[in-house]
Amino acid sequence: MTTILLVDDEKLIQRSLEKTLLRAGYDVLTASDCKSGGEIFSQNADAVDIAVLDLNMPGFDGVPKNDAGLDLLNEIKKTKASLPVIILTAYDEVGKARDAVSSGASAFFVKGREQGLVELIQKTLKLDN
Repeated sequence: MTTILLVDDEKLIQRSLEKTLLRAGYDVLTASDCKSGGEIFSQNADAVDIAVLDLNMPGFDGVPKNDAGLDLLNEIKKTKASLPVIILTAYDEVGKARDAVSSGASAFFVKGREQGLVELIQKTLKLDN
């Protein structure tokens, strides 16, 4: 089974995405900030097949931070450079998308179309294999 690390500080969005991913047949590990996301990843690094990280959330110090997801992306890539990572954001900002991809993310996804996220995950995992 494919395991996804989902990190998003907005509880309703996290729960909704988790349900969508579970229904699509994925195993989902959730966290709500960089610190807990990093810890869960460290404990399950071998099992995690792909990470879906919110762009703006509390950073490693617990303080909400723009682009904190990129900090977590960098930490994850230090441990598992080959891991595909999708960055989630609530804003359609092309510049941020370029930043995320140039920082090592596989893709960038604007929240709101959850079925689209499932398709993007499937496509990203196929490209990686």
